[in-house]
Amino acid sequence: MPELEHPQSVSDLLKNKSLETAGSLSSQVFSILKELIISLQLRPGQMISEKEVAEALKASKTPVREAMIRLQGIGLVRVVPKSGTYVTPIQVNRYIEACFARQQLEIGAVRRAAVQQNWNANLQMESLIQKQVQALKAGEDEVFFQLDEALHKSFFEAAGVPGVSSLIRDSQAEVNRMRYLKRLHNIRREDAIIEEHQAIVAAIRNGSPDDAEAAMIRHIGSLDQEVEQLASHAGLLEFIEGLNSGRFKHRA
Repeated sequence: MPELEHPQSVSDLLKNKSLETAGSLSSQVFSILKELIISLQLRPGQMISEKEVAEALKASKTPVREAMIRLQGIGLVRVVPKSGTYVTPIQVNRYIEACFARQQLEIGAVRRAAVQQNWNANLQMESLIQKQVQALKAGEDEVFFQLDEALHKSFFEAAGVPGVSSLIRDSQAEVNRMRYLKRLHNIRREDAIIEEHQAIVAAIRNGSPDDAEAAMIRHIGSLDQEVEQLASHAGLLEFIEGLNSGRFKHRA
C-alpha cells in the first residue's frame, strides 16, 4: 500500500501559494484547489472553508466562492447546507463515465482530423510528442502529463472543433484523480503511451480515418478493458475505499 503523508490543513497547504494581480482571481483559486484535490493533498471528505482559503490567499470571499462553485460543477467538492464544503469521495463509476465520454469524442476528433489535414496542427502534435519523449527521459511526470493533455486537446484543434475539448476538460477531474492514484500504485505505461500517440498522429497525417480510430481505441482502450484493469488491482480499490472512509494508510 502506498504511503501518504498525514493530511494537512487548508491553511498549511496554501501557505506557499499566492495569487497574481493579473488575470482572474477566481480562476487562480480554482486551479490551486483543483490541483490540491487531484494530487490528494486535499483528501476525500476534508472540509474546505471559504474563509480559511480567502485568508490564506489574501483574497476576498467572492473569487473563492466562485472557485468553489466551479469545483462543485466538475464534481470535486460538494456543498452541505449549514455545514460546509467538502472534497467529494473518489467515484469509480464517474471515472468510467468520463472515460466513455472521452473515448467517443476523441474518436470523432481524430477521424475528422485525418480528413481535414491541418498541416500546422500535425506539426504541433508531432512537436508535443517529442517533448513527451524528453519529459519521460528526464523523469518529469507532471510535465509529461501536461503535454499529454495538450496533445489530446490538439486532436480537436486539428479537427477544426477546438471548443469541444472543453466538454472533456470539465469531465476529466475524476480521471486525473484516478491517474494520480494509479501512479501511486506504480500502474504506469508511459512508454506505451508515446508509441500510441505516434500511431494516432501518423494515421492522421496519412489521411486514414479508420486507422486513426483504431489507434485511438488502442490508446484509450475499451470500457471493458478499463474495468478489468481496475478489478485486477485490488490494492488500488482498497486504497480508494480507505481514502473515502478517512482511513488513511501509512506504512513505514
